[in-house]
Amino acid sequence: MTATDRSIELIHTAAQAAADKLAHDIIAYDVSDVLSITDAFLLASAPNDRQVKSIVDEIEERLQKELGAKPVRREGDREARWVLLDYVDIVVHVQHSEERVFYALERLWKDCPELDLPEDAKATRGKAEEHAKLQAAEESADLGGDWR
Repeated sequence: MTATDRSIELIHTAAQAAADKLAHDIIAYDVSDVLSITDAFLLASAPNDRQVKSIVDEIEERLQKELGAKPVRREGDREARWVLLDYVDIVVHVQHSEERVFYALERLWKDCPELDLPEDAKATRGKAEEHAKLQAAEESADLGGDWR
């Protein structure tokens, strides 16, 4: 079994919405062969809680407006460290970068086929690592200031 056309349409729209809100490392997996409850997972991350919420809100708004899809479940909203949107056909995970590294969902689903995504979403690969390096360099520069 493979992801349905509807699932792929939902994934593409959600991935583009996440990319438009500057999500990092957007990736999607066809999990239809290993799970009977959904066809696909979309994973995205952001460096702070506010951006996680912004990405989730944009995905939810776009899927509703463009495809008439509403999540049957939304979890993790209060803390905004890991928000899950369950659309039955697809499940969207938007995680804070720290949770993304800790839980490593890619490792769990790496044997599942990766779904093709819009170019903007593909361009987000490696952004979390870039952001972490930039932040570390800025913090290092702040610590190296003049202490007279």
